[in-house]
Amino acid sequence: MRDILTSARTAAAELRSLFEPTPLQRNDHLSARFGADIWLKREDLAPVRSYKLRGAFNAMRKVLQRAPEQQIFVCASAGNHAQGVAYACRHFGRKGVIFMPVTTPRQKIDKTRVFGGDAVEIRLTGDYFDQSLAAAQSYCRQAKAHFLSPFDDDDVIEGQASVAVEIVEQLGRVPDLVVLPVGGGGLAAGVRSYLQALGDATAFRYVEPVGGASLTAALKVGAPQTLPRIDSFVDGAAVARIGARPFALLADVPPRDVLLAPEDRICVTMLEMLNVEGIVLEPAGALAVDALPDLAEEIRGKTVVCITSGGNFDFERLPEVKERAMRFSGQKKYFILRLPQRPGALRDFLETLGPNDDIARFEYLKKSARNFGSVLIGIETGSAENFRDLFARMDAAGFEYRDITDDEVLANFLV
Repeated sequence: MRDILTSARTAAAELRSLFEPTPLQRNDHLSARFGADIWLKREDLAPVRSYKLRGAFNAMRKVLQRAPEQQIFVCASAGNHAQGVAYACRHFGRKGVIFMPVTTPRQKIDKTRVFGGDAVEIRLTGDYFDQSLAAAQSYCRQAKAHFLSPFDDDDVIEGQASVAVEIVEQLGRVPDLVVLPVGGGGLAAGVRSYLQALGDATAFRYVEPVGGASLTAALKVGAPQTLPRIDSFVDGAAVARIGARPFALLADVPPRDVLLAPEDRICVTMLEMLNVEGIVLEPAGALAVDALPDLAEEIRGKTVVCITSGGNFDFERLPEVKERAMRFSGQKKYFILRLPQRPGALRDFLETLGPNDDIARFEYLKKSARNFGSVLIGIETGSAENFRDLFARMDAAGFEYRDITDDEVLANFLV
């Protein structure tokens, strides 16, 4: 890459025509909890509620410097990158053609259209992202348009490095540790490269969702690998293959510095930040904060910056987030109960429930025999320990049951 110090500072200065630096806020709640000086770099408060605008803007700016006649910019995205490209197209007065899967939620389509206005055309193509990407690249060849990658581009990486420029300026020094969310790798590569170029001893930790650990896979073999399957819940970071350019800058990361965040645990973090701090984070935006318990021993007494990378959360997903958080915390379980078909059997079961046990789901599945029926039961309780007592009472009462909470196949099919 070119001189990252100069290019990132230039990108940061140019971005001031769009928005002021996103806040770097000390979080008293997290600082007290972990005995550290913890700051949040609030990229969720950028104009498009994510850092993606930085890379899209910088890449478009650099293209127009080299080729001012370029009129059409294209991307394939169903999320934050699409919104960043739309915003940048409106700013530069260029046409943007954004390819999205047909399955993209209406909310994301509408927000992209709002940010781009008349400058943007949205094309819904294919059921999956790969199909949208192929259509976008085909269109680029036909229309002689410029394709804007969400992360695999040096100019995009430079734009994301502007986050680090602001951190140092706002903090007045370099932090001891920066916790970076990782998806395609553009943000992590840019921030790390800038801070390392300063020559100071800032440490880094990288956080990936368990269902999209593309950096972990690449570090194992020394090159980007395509994951055979990803869990799309952390949609802003669930990337099947880390970018080649970002990985070139991250290839020497010690594997021990990469942390994996379970999707259900991320839900606990999202709810904590919402309920305690009033901060709305999308799943990818919560990754850095979610890793703090894993880092508790090493961050004590240190200055730590967590990058909250995005806040584009659709509140229609809140029930799912609450569900997954309760299951991870052990406060909600599902099981199949074999219930005798006799008067009073249901009452006998209800009497096994404790004062803090609530039935959240009750559904007869079928009669497995003339005298018994299978029932799907969902129980919520105030403490995970309550289930130990509940199951003990059910065993003593002679009920037959099977806990399916952690049985992915059955739970996905029945719940």
